[in-house]
Amino acid sequence: MMAAMRPRFMFVGDSMTIGSAGEHTWRYRMWQHLEASFGPGGYAVVGPRTALYDHEAGAPVSTAYADPAFPAQARAHLAGWGEGWLHMAPVVGEAVAAGRADVLLVSLGLIDLGFYTNSDQTARNVRAFVAAARAANPDVRAVLLPVIPNVRAEEEPPFAAECARFNGLLAAVAAELSTPRSPLVLADPPAGYDLRTDTYDGTHPGPSGEHKLAAAFAGALHRAWGWGGPYRPAHPRGAQKCTRRLSGVTR
Repeated sequence: MMAAMRPRFMFVGDSMTIGSAGEHTWRYRMWQHLEASFGPGGYAVVGPRTALYDHEAGAPVSTAYADPAFPAQARAHLAGWGEGWLHMAPVVGEAVAAGRADVLLVSLGLIDLGFYTNSDQTARNVRAFVAAARAANPDVRAVLLPVIPNVRAEEEPPFAAECARFNGLLAAVAAELSTPRSPLVLADPPAGYDLRTDTYDGTHPGPSGEHKLAAAFAGALHRAWGWGGPYRPAHPRGAQKCTRRLSGVTR
């Protein structure tokens, strides 16, 4: 059973996953859940990157997590500001191989639809991503989060329709490509997600949004494979800074 084999998790995502300077990130919240679920040393977090995005530098160069005690090894990820399925499909194989990842927690799609590809093209990139990950590890598992509510979809009905269409395609691709050896699980959208209270700019999660994103992945792990249990927010250390107020989909 995978849980007895010390699962190696890799976070894959866009700006909502990498986070920016001064934030905890939902990865931090999920790390707390993994600690409670598997115990210290009972799992690993892997990935080729560790930094947060720095708005002043315009690059992912910050180490200023809201909790400075967030362990260095738990900060690992494959996430990038302005990156989507289009960008991750060519690099995920190398990252999976290097980190020996066997569980991918993936939150992608909004950037693709907002800037690069339509829903059909994005779904093709999902297929390429899965193929590349499996080429590196034929037993890899993945939890895929649909595109979640965002201010652009709220303000632009055509964009909302494209997000909904992609989410339907993502569900279909996951169902088609999932195998007993390499299962793909579609996470439920974060329950009760409110752009006004759970994000700081209509797109990027604030503290409560981070908890809800972590809860979505934790719920999928528990529902699909019996790993862990219901998500329970842990008390974070450090004060999070969420001062940026933007609108629309930002890279």
